Amino acid sequence: MALRLIIGNKNYSSWSLRPWLAMKVAGIAFEETLLPLDAADFKAKLATLGGAGKVPLLIDGEIRVWESLAILEYLADKFPAAGLWPREAAARAHARAVACEMHSGFSSLRNLLPMNIHRPVIPRPLDAGAAADVARIQSIWTESRDRFGASGPFLYGAFGAADAMYAPVVSRLHTYAVEVGTVARTYMAAMMGLPAWAEWRDAARRETSVLQHDEVDWPEVKRE
Repeated sequence: MALRLIIGNKNYSSWSLRPWLAMKVAGIAFEETLLPLDAADFKAKLATLGGAGKVPLLIDGEIRVWESLAILEYLADKFPAAGLWPREAAARAHARAVACEMHSGFSSLRNLLPMNIHRPVIPRPLDAGAAADVARIQSIWTESRDRFGASGPFLYGAFGAADAMYAPVVSRLHTYAVEVGTVARTYMAAMMGLPAWAEWRDAARRETSVLQHDEVDWPEVKRE
């Protein structure tokens, strides 16, 4: 039985992007089911599937895995050849630590700069909290690249789970034209150059749903 990944709108659902991108890049086959976040029966449909009533949700037979990081860990166990975590112990420990930091932190950045792929690239001023988040993220990326990234363009050389966790941040920094340093710009270019990235982006731009709380220019809805 094929894996099934339940996701929300590709334009807005940053949490859904993470396992979807990881599975695409790793070549892990799965069936995709998109449930619009603004659908009246969104919660009801998710309730029939199990989990915590949120997306993303991975279904593997009788197994249900929710939360993006837990899904990535499950996939790493089930498909060890995919190399979602680095092989070397120090790099693997570092990757897990920064992935957990992303999962639980950076709320100022998330709130000020919601993921919105439809939106044209237009700067939005950062408040103090978001600026601190951006500085910390750049520090993480620089340290990861300097210590462990010599073999490729991603945080630990090859694309992996940590990159998937930071994918929504890449999208946010790009959409809102946040000024970053050379290491971050180069890393972002590698991420956005992935064929899977283009596939998600193009599908997001075809969506027509509008979620007011994720439109920072409301009541205007800017579209490329």
